[in-house]
Amino acid sequence: MTDSHALLPGTLELLILKALSLGEQHGYGVLLRVEQLTGGTLIIEQGALYPALHRLEHRGFVDTEWGTSDNNRRAKFYRLTSTGRRQLKTETGRWNSIALAMTSALKAT
Repeated sequence: MTDSHALLPGTLELLILKALSLGEQHGYGVLLRVEQLTGGTLIIEQGALYPALHRLEHRGFVDTEWGTSDNNRRAKFYRLTSTGRRQLKTETGRWNSIALAMTSALKAT
């Protein structure tokens, strides 16, 4: 992630949860999906992604399973748990509320 597009704390996990809500992915697939979802504006470095995936797994929001990627390589696949889906809903509501408040504040004259 470039400095000009640094994420606020907690938003990386929210983006990962959203990406995984669209279907199971291996790590690199999550990177590509976030890039696609944000129109290329947000690019996550692998060095930030994998620790975040591990935190989400540790908190019970993500399950993993080993499988084979499209290019026939062994890869760990990630998918949301029901707890992860609830967390995504909660965090999305919080984010939307903050975004609305920031938009209102920045439009003030």
